[in-house]
Amino acid sequence: MSRYALRLTIDYPEKQDKVKTLFRLILIIPISIILGILLNSGETVTKTISESAAGEVVLKNSHTSGGILASLFIVTALMIIFRQRYPRWWFDFARELTCFATRVIAYLFLLTDRYPSTVDEQSVHLEIDYPDAEKDLDQYQPLFKWLLAIPHYFILTFLAIAAIFSVIIAWFIILRTGSYPKELFYFVVGVMRWGLRVYAYAFLLVTDEYPPFSLD
Repeated sequence: MSRYALRLTIDYPEKQDKVKTLFRLILIIPISIILGILLNSGETVTKTISESAAGEVVLKNSHTSGGILASLFIVTALMIIFRQRYPRWWFDFARELTCFATRVIAYLFLLTDRYPSTVDEQSVHLEIDYPDAEKDLDQYQPLFKWLLAIPHYFILTFLAIAAIFSVIIAWFIILRTGSYPKELFYFVVGVMRWGLRVYAYAFLLVTDEYPPFSLD
């Protein structure tokens, strides 16, 4: 397989802390709140006042936007379609946000005991190639890439379910032995890698190369 525009590797931990594993869902709360605030920073809530048929005043909340991920996709698509540009500073922000989210997910899935950093790479190595929008990207593909990736969505749904069960099994094994079974570890990493490649193609828009159907 040729070198894809996004590559993920995670260092295999020989030994893991049983206490940190036991309380993982509690320990992850602070950093998950930070990530949640970042991802939902693009959402707005609009309050409207209306009068019902009975003459009562009703206060309604309406949500708009899908958060920062949707905003990143829409703005990036517009820049490529109309200007054939992918500004480096814009790419750097999207890449760092993706790296941070990946570290949090890796910690949640017990793939590392190191608490997710907002800056350092740690044991989660995610590389994303910066594209030359004029040479590497077709001007109009952002309009339908998300549609072309539909076969991946179906497969990833089943893989994600299998990965969740793998993490649950690994949780019990780590509590008993202190080690993450290698087969389960590399399977979960492979599912994350697959999903991130689809994200890089369909939503991050850094490549026009169709993602391979592979965990490797």
